[in-house]
Amino acid sequence: MRILLAEDDELLGSGIRAGLTQHGFQVDWVRDGIAAARELSTGAYQACVLDLGLPRQDGMDVLQQLRTRRVATPVLVLTARDAVSARIAGLDAGADDYLIKPVDLHELAARLRALVRRAHGQSANRLCAGTVELDSAAHQVWCEGVLVDLSQREYDLLHALLLNAGRVLNREQLEQHLYQWGNEINSNAVEVHIYHLRRKLGAGLIETVRGVGYRIARTPA
Repeated sequence: MRILLAEDDELLGSGIRAGLTQHGFQVDWVRDGIAAARELSTGAYQACVLDLGLPRQDGMDVLQQLRTRRVATPVLVLTARDAVSARIAGLDAGADDYLIKPVDLHELAARLRALVRRAHGQSANRLCAGTVELDSAAHQVWCEGVLVDLSQREYDLLHALLLNAGRVLNREQLEQHLYQWGNEINSNAVEVHIYHLRRKLGAGLIETVRGVGYRIARTPA
């Protein structure tokens, strides 16, 4: 799950990035509002952690511009602005959640998971398709009730496909879920991960839509 962190404090930003990485997130970190607005416009992120007191462009302006352009990326505001009026203004401007610094990293990770779930119409941490079940809080996957050992990339790819069950995701979209800045991406990386997932979870789980991409069928309600 790829997250954008917009935070100008070096010590705090480093700690948040390290903590979220331990919780299984892929974290790209920017340190000013202009960079945050530029990155969010790409649509490459499942969520954003946004400080309001950013240099070059205030975080509130970034948020308002984002929603004016109808970019739906979930935004969690993380700020020292703790007045009730500031919280109301942030939520009314389009923030999906609002937390006051300092924050417990376990809570931050849980709130991000909840934002991403809601953005994809999911109500629970557990995502299912056939005999496969993924728990995003526990970061575990089962097939026919048996715990399956997946690499981080395999897990991230499966999670992206399950969140978007019924939709076809192309290679570029899947790469955006898997790789943060600075990662060299092999031309067949997605195909290799798909091959390993099929071997571990069953050949029929992930469908190839020729010339388009991959999908997991939506499980009937």
